[in-house]
Amino acid sequence: MPKKSNTQRKDGRYAVQVYLGLGEDKKRKYKTVYGSTQKEANKKAEQIKIMLGKGIDVIAERDSFKEWGERWLELKQHEVSAKRYLSYKSCFTKYQPIWHISISKLKPIDFQNIISKLADKNPSTGKPTSKYTLSSIKHTAEQICQLAIDNREMDYNPASSVKIPNVVKQNQRRALTEEEQKWIIDTPHRAQTAAMIMMYAGLRRGELIPLTWSDIDIKNRTININKSVEMIGGQPQVKSYTKTAAGMRTIDIPQKLADYLARQPKLNILVCPSKSGKMLSEIAWKRLWESYIKDLNIKYGDFNDSIQGKPKSKCQPGGVPIVIPHFTAHWLRHTFATMLYFAGIDILTAKEQLGHSDIKTTLEIYTHLDSQYKRKSMEKLDIYLSS
Repeated sequence: MPKKSNTQRKDGRYAVQVYLGLGEDKKRKYKTVYGSTQKEANKKAEQIKIMLGKGIDVIAERDSFKEWGERWLELKQHEVSAKRYLSYKSCFTKYQPIWHISISKLKPIDFQNIISKLADKNPSTGKPTSKYTLSSIKHTAEQICQLAIDNREMDYNPASSVKIPNVVKQNQRRALTEEEQKWIIDTPHRAQTAAMIMMYAGLRRGELIPLTWSDIDIKNRTININKSVEMIGGQPQVKSYTKTAAGMRTIDIPQKLADYLARQPKLNILVCPSKSGKMLSEIAWKRLWESYIKDLNIKYGDFNDSIQGKPKSKCQPGGVPIVIPHFTAHWLRHTFATMLYFAGIDILTAKEQLGHSDIKTTLEIYTHLDSQYKRKSMEKLDIYLSS
C-alpha cells in the first residue's frame, strides 16, 4: 500500500502533523512541520517522533536562546561570585545576534560565526580577542545549551563543536627570568612582600590580600590558604572560601621565602595591608603595583615618569632604552609554577600547591614548558655533537 501523501499547500510547502499526546487540558496536541517536498516534511516528522521517544518537550522548543540564557544566569547568580556572574553576563551578551532563535534550531555554525568574528576583532578593543576570553564565551554557550538538554528541550549541544581559531594568540604571560627574580629579591618596597609571596608560593591576588600573619607558619614553612577576597565595587569583600574548592590548601614554602618573612616586621594583622593598615582595595592595589614597577625601572631600567617622560641614562647596546616589563601578579604565579617544573615537582603535587581545581590546567602549563625547554635541551645536544 503506497505511503499517504499530504496535500500541497498554496505556498508550495507540504505539511505533516505529528500527534504529541494529551495536554493538561486533556485535549489532543499536535505539532505541524513543513517541507518544500513531501520527503522533507516526512523527515522532519520522523525527527519529531525521535525527540518524543527521548522524552524531549518539543512544544517548549520555541523558547529562544535568550530565554534559556536568562534562566541560566538566574541560576548562576546564586552559585558564583558577583565578579564571576558579571563575567558570565558579559559573555552572554556576545550572542545577541542569535538571541531570538529557538534554542533547538541553533546549529554549531551559529556559534562558530560569532566566535570567529570575535577572534578577528573585539568590538570593545578593536583588537583580536584573546584565546582565554574566547574560551570563556564558548563555555558560556555550552552551559546554556546543557541546561536546555538537562531539561529535555534538546538532545545535543551545538556549542561544544565550536573551534577556537588557531590564529588567536593568548595574552602574554610568562615566568620572570632569573635576573628579573633578583630584582624582586633586591628591591625594598611596600609591594615587595606581596611579590615575594606570589613568586615563591604562587598565591593569587585574591588569596594574598586577606592573608594574615596567623596563616603563616614560618617554623614549619607553610602558608594556610583559607579565605579570599572578591572585589565588589572596587572594595574587597572577604569570603570564607577561595576561587575553587581546591584553592583551600596548605602551601609548602621554600626556605628562601621563610627567611624573608621571618625578617619582616609584624606591625599589622594583615601581611600586605594598605598604607592606612586596611585591606587593599582595587585602586589601592593598582597604585601599589604601579609604584613598584616605577621603582624597579628607576633602579634597573630606563623609566619614563609619564608618557612624555624623560629617559634616564641606562640603555642597551646601540642606545636602545631598557624598560622593565609591567608584569602582573599572575606573571609571578606563573613563575612559581615554572619553578615547580624545573625543580622536578610531580604534576599532582604542583596541582595542590597551585590550587588548581582541574589537573588539566596544571598539565597545560607543564606541557607548554616541556615543549619550550626540551627544545632548548636538544639545542645543547646539537652544540655538543658539533664540538
